[in-house]
Amino acid sequence: MTRHPIHRALLTLQKCNVRHLVMGGQACILYGAAEFSRDLDVAILAGAENIDALRAALAELEAEQIFLPPLEISYLDRGHACHFRCHHAEANGLRLDVMSRMRGCDPFPLLWERRTILDLAGLDLQGIEGVPLLSLRDLVQCKKTQRDKDWSMLRRLVEIEYLAARGHVPPPAGGGAAGQPDAPTEGDALWWLAELRSPPYLEEVAKAFPGGVGRIPSRPWLRDALSKGPDAVETCLRDEEFRIREEDRAYWRPLREELERMRRAR
Repeated sequence: MTRHPIHRALLTLQKCNVRHLVMGGQACILYGAAEFSRDLDVAILAGAENIDALRAALAELEAEQIFLPPLEISYLDRGHACHFRCHHAEANGLRLDVMSRMRGCDPFPLLWERRTILDLAGLDLQGIEGVPLLSLRDLVQCKKTQRDKDWSMLRRLVEIEYLAARGHVPPPAGGGAAGQPDAPTEGDALWWLAELRSPPYLEEVAKAFPGGVGRIPSRPWLRDALSKGPDAVETCLRDEEFRIREEDRAYWRPLREELERMRRAR
């Protein structure tokens, strides 16, 4: 049987006991926020034993490193990504990107505690017991980057959870409040007020949980903007997105400069 490249890579990571969490486009697909992605992005525990397990998996996948930096704990701890191209017959051409620390996200052990295990028993993916995913809310945080495509995914991910809580769509895997669609908690409402990017949905949550509107430190503008209408909310959301994109550029600037120095040294 010829496996899908993603299937082969996930199976190999499990077989080699790599502690990892699927993130990026593949996680968005599994949560229902995207339709297609060619690559596999994973977060891993940056420990010596786990790095050895990852190296064993990469060897089995016949993966070559395609960009700097080398696969070392020190680089992963600083926030770098390591990039590989697989040449195994059942994963040929698959790009595998590995990170351990993501901007604005908790350390890997906390992400691991909150992980979602997606049961694929109903699919024809023999050998895979379950896919460990970054939780939906942690994935939302990961998507706060400078890239255009991440903002559409971020918006969709938050809406998937919110609409599932209202019973309008099937609940996402491990989607927090989606598991209790009739009784969202105050914590759920506060998260939606902090993360929803649709003015109508923000207005709905604000009406259902009016006490939460003034309790969002990241959105001090929320109450005033909601009182002025959707256009004011959209303006504030655009300003927020611009600010976060600039923060991401500033975060990556020294890392890119370090990579450039490494390239010149070679």
